[in-house]
Amino acid sequence: MSYEFPVTRNPNPKPKPDQDHLVFGQHFSDHMFTMDYDEGQGWHDGRIVPYGDISIDPASCVLHYAQMMFEGMKAYKTADGHVQLFRPHMNAKRLNRTNERMCIPQMDEELFVEAVKATVRADIDWVPEKPGTSLYVRPFIISDEVSFSVLPAKHYRFMVILCPSGPYYAANMGKLSATRIYVEDEFIRAAQGGTGFAKVGGNYAGGMKASQKAQAYHCKDVLWLDAKEHEYVEEIGTSNAFFKIGDEVITAPLGGTILPGITRDSVITLLKEWGVPVAERRLSLDDLFAAAKKGELKEVYATGTAAVISPIGTLCYKGDDFVINNNEVGALSQKLYDTLSGIQTGKIPDTRGWIERVN
Repeated sequence: MSYEFPVTRNPNPKPKPDQDHLVFGQHFSDHMFTMDYDEGQGWHDGRIVPYGDISIDPASCVLHYAQMMFEGMKAYKTADGHVQLFRPHMNAKRLNRTNERMCIPQMDEELFVEAVKATVRADIDWVPEKPGTSLYVRPFIISDEVSFSVLPAKHYRFMVILCPSGPYYAANMGKLSATRIYVEDEFIRAAQGGTGFAKVGGNYAGGMKASQKAQAYHCKDVLWLDAKEHEYVEEIGTSNAFFKIGDEVITAPLGGTILPGITRDSVITLLKEWGVPVAERRLSLDDLFAAAKKGELKEVYATGTAAVISPIGTLCYKGDDFVINNNEVGALSQKLYDTLSGIQTGKIPDTRGWIERVN
């Protein structure tokens, strides 16, 4: 099924920010996508309009019961001028898994992808071209029915907004650098039966307290542990976590508390293709630190849309620092970053059907 959306052009386009000084989430493009859902009618009236404030009733469900979700992805400009997305149908599938958990209506995957493409096309000149830059795409759904009933809403709003983004490692001239992470054994991110696998705002708001605590220890973020035993590693900050012990790479299994990251899936695919042993299994702190003390913990890195690969150089736990790979970027981390970012930006041919052109 094909989808077309009417476009109302912004009569007052904004000056574009300097590509050498792009700050994530500070500048937004000229247009946005919006679409409504009504019970009995489904998703309807998708349209592209000038970016601007939205009107919402103070009694809307989302403001009181947080019935919402969001996604995150990027559009990249290639050297030959094409603009492309990385595995957008994976975002569409994850959106519907989140929607199911949050009692939000399902959305046709093609409708989601075409809405994203149409929004990017409307602001194609906002896609930056400097190395390491991209156009961040933020689709989200809010329940804006006016009701104090603790029940699923009957009206929703789906929107897509865009913001140009600079290199994640701007402070290091765009090159990967290892970060310091605090092992959090007090607060939790997710529990079995909860919303850990879903991309919802409450997961992120609930993690802010632990992030503040980590910063007091001069750490960039936290390594989350399981909720029941506080013993098994799960995620790093808002990203999936990988640990190379000996020749094997280990990451926590999907099972309700782990976000099914698109970058996570891509990393696992590449590792298997390269013949690197990779296991999706539980890893205890005892085993992790035992490997570190024996010199067998070779690399730790987080994966996600923002950074692609974020190497970890130090784990801080109960006053002790466990240094990984001399606090340097590991060879496997670098290879994964170079390969994934190369595919995303068109420097490396896509042989897996991961890229979708926008123009």
